[in-house]
Amino acid sequence: MSDNPFSNMFGDLFNLLGQQGPHAWFDAASQLALSIARGSDGDPNPQPAERARLEELAPLVSRHVEAIFGVSDAGELVAATRSALASAALAQWRPLIEPTLVAPTLPGELDNPMMAQLASTIGPLFTGLQLGSVAGHFTERAWSLAAIALPRQDDRRLIVVNNLATFADAWSLERDEVYIFALAQEFAASIVLARPGTGDALRAMLLDTVKESAALQRDIMARLQSMISPEDVSALLGDPESLLDGIEVPEDTPATRAINAAAAALGALFDAVAGDICRALVGPRPALTEAYRRHRLSDARGEDAAGALFGISLHGEHHEAAASFVSELADEHGLEVFAAMLRVDGLPSPDELESPSAWYQRVSTSPLA
Repeated sequence: MSDNPFSNMFGDLFNLLGQQGPHAWFDAASQLALSIARGSDGDPNPQPAERARLEELAPLVSRHVEAIFGVSDAGELVAATRSALASAALAQWRPLIEPTLVAPTLPGELDNPMMAQLASTIGPLFTGLQLGSVAGHFTERAWSLAAIALPRQDDRRLIVVNNLATFADAWSLERDEVYIFALAQEFAASIVLARPGTGDALRAMLLDTVKESAALQRDIMARLQSMISPEDVSALLGDPESLLDGIEVPEDTPATRAINAAAAALGALFDAVAGDICRALVGPRPALTEAYRRHRLSDARGEDAAGALFGISLHGEHHEAAASFVSELADEHGLEVFAAMLRVDGLPSPDELESPSAWYQRVSTSPLA
């Protein structure tokens, strides 16, 4: 897997450069995301029988999720297309990205008029094009917004049925078991991430990490200074990925460590809830467990790039620590212990991720408990 989650993301960067207006950046993001999400197959609607089966299983799964978290679950289920998920992702990401939206500052002056014009055009739209490209590619494999633990503004649950069917067929799995797993994962994510306490805690962490990631992307614009000939311009337009060489997720800082500990713990929790409910309803499914593990580890450039926009790494030792964190606490106290994550003080710190007992001691004696 490439160390650069943005590689291969921006082949569409220069397709929408003529747009103007105060919301041009988001219009460009939406147009580009939907264009990518439609893909070569046109993004067909789910088959009626598959939609009906998902909706039939949903109430049963919902009751199990409610029992774990001790809260009522009244969210709306949507059997979605990739395009619908792309639009939902952009709506979720916009309030997190928009505060950092500033035109890039280029050190010095561009002597080449062609490059000066190109830079002034790209600047206002660059974030939108980047966001749209990432959102579009995110939907290529993602089952739902649960792929990345980010705060939500509502409790609508979008499940991309065709992506589930593709996964099930590719791994020779029964569709019911895949549907149950995906439903439980998304329902758990919706309950937790739409709660004001959890959302506020995540937003506070993201204030710094989104700024750090945005600063990295603005640095790309400074490379335009070195392009002073028409040949360089032609090469740029033919291979826009060349501007992204070496761009990575933000470096390890207290802010990125905090968001990665929290996001990894939440992701591990959603997976554990999904596995537990799947076992309760259809019995052990080792083939599904292994297929899902490989699915997450395979080339998921859309999810990786989406995480990187927020300073979140979807791979690494912190995910192993998060899986152990959730497993140890669930074995000792049951999954119900994680209802504490619905509170503003419920997310683990990086140190607590390595010491589950410390997290349990803190949240169980908290004044908010």
